[in-house]
Amino acid sequence: MSKSKDIAELFNQYVMNTYAPTATLTSGHDCKVRDPDGMTYLDFTAGIAVLNVGHCHPKVVEAIQGQAATLCHCSNLFYNANQALLAQKLSKLSLNGKCFFANSGAEANEAMIKLARLWGSGTGKFEIITMRNSFHGRTLATAAATGQAKIQEGFDPLPVGFTHAEFNNLESVKAAVNERTVAIMVEAVQGEGGITPAEPDFMVGIRKLCDAKGLLMLCDEVQCGMGRTGKWFGWQHFPIKPDAFTLAKALGGGYPIGALVATNDLSDTFTPGKHASTFGGNPLACAAALAVIEAIEEEAMIRSAEESGRLFMDGLNAFVDKYDQVLTVRGLGLMIGMVVEGSAREVVDACREMGLLCCAAGEHVVRFVPPLNVKESDLEEAMEMIGDALDQLFGDE
Repeated sequence: MSKSKDIAELFNQYVMNTYAPTATLTSGHDCKVRDPDGMTYLDFTAGIAVLNVGHCHPKVVEAIQGQAATLCHCSNLFYNANQALLAQKLSKLSLNGKCFFANSGAEANEAMIKLARLWGSGTGKFEIITMRNSFHGRTLATAAATGQAKIQEGFDPLPVGFTHAEFNNLESVKAAVNERTVAIMVEAVQGEGGITPAEPDFMVGIRKLCDAKGLLMLCDEVQCGMGRTGKWFGWQHFPIKPDAFTLAKALGGGYPIGALVATNDLSDTFTPGKHASTFGGNPLACAAALAVIEAIEEEAMIRSAEESGRLFMDGLNAFVDKYDQVLTVRGLGLMIGMVVEGSAREVVDACREMGLLCCAAGEHVVRFVPPLNVKESDLEEAMEMIGDALDQLFGDE
C-alpha cells in the first residue's frame, strides 16, 4: 500500500467527513506540491486562493519562524506591535480607517455583519441585502447571508436579517430595500458562486443607492482580495469605496488570519465589549501577513497577476473555440473560471490525472487560482495538461 493510501485511511477513520480529499500533499514550493509517494503536481488551487505568494515563500517562512521563537500570542488584553503595523498597512492601502482581526473569512464576515447591525441598532435597521450565488462563510449567520440554498440545507432555523437579490441586477437590489435595510453586501468577484465578476455599473449603482438611502456598502474580499484580481482589493476595479470590507485566505500566506477593515466613522461603532477574538491579530498571524504584503509589493505580484491572468485566459479561450463543451472563460486577474457544459468535477479529476490541481466553483465552473507569482513556464505546462484533460473527455474518439 502507498503512503498516500495509508494517510487517507487514517484520515477517513478519525477526521469528520466534511470534505472529499482526492490527493495527499506533504510538501510544496512556489507553484509545485508533492505527495508522499513522489508524485509532483502543479498547484493551481493555491489552497483555494490562499497561497497568493506561493508555497513556503521565504519571507513568510522567515517571519513565522522568527516570531514563533519570540512571542506567538499575548491576547488582545495587551498591545502588540505587529497588529498595529498590519492595521496601519491595510488601512493605508484602502480606506484610511481601522481594522479588527479574526481567524478566518467567516469570522471576519461575522464581525462585519455585527458592526452593521450595531450601527443601525438605534434606528431599528438590521437587514442586510446579499446576492444570490454569493458565499460568505459556514457559520449560521454567514450561511444565512450566503445566497445558495445548498449551503443552508439542514440548518434551519437560520438567523433572520438577510434577504437576497440578483447579482449584477441593480433593479433587483433596489426592489429589496425596505425600512429594515441597514446594508448591502457584495463580492467584487463571486468566487464559490462561479467566478463571476461584478459589472462596473452594478458596483457604482450600489454605492449610489447606499448613499441615497443611508445604507452601508459592505464588500466581501475574502477570496478576491490581496492582489488576486490584479488590484489589492477587488472593489478597487471600480470608482467606489465601500464602508467596510473583509479579508482572509491570502492575507496570512497559509497562516490563519481574517480582517475587517472599515472607515474611521464606522469603526468607532465598536467599543470594548461589543466584539472580540481571543486569537485574532496575534503576533504570529500578523507577522505572517506583514511578510505576505512585503513579498507582494517587492516582487510586483499584483502586476504579475494582471499580466499572467490575461495570458492564461487567452490560452483557455482557445479551448472554447476547440470544444463545444467548453462554453466560456471569465474572471479577473488570476481568479479565473472555465465554464463547461457538463460536470466541472470531471474536468478537475482529469486535470489531476495529468498532474494539475484545480477545483470546482459550482457544478459547471472549473476554477484556476494559481499563486500570483506563477511562472510563464508553469502557465504553459498547465495549458498542456488542461488540453490533454479536455481531449480525454471531449476529444474525437
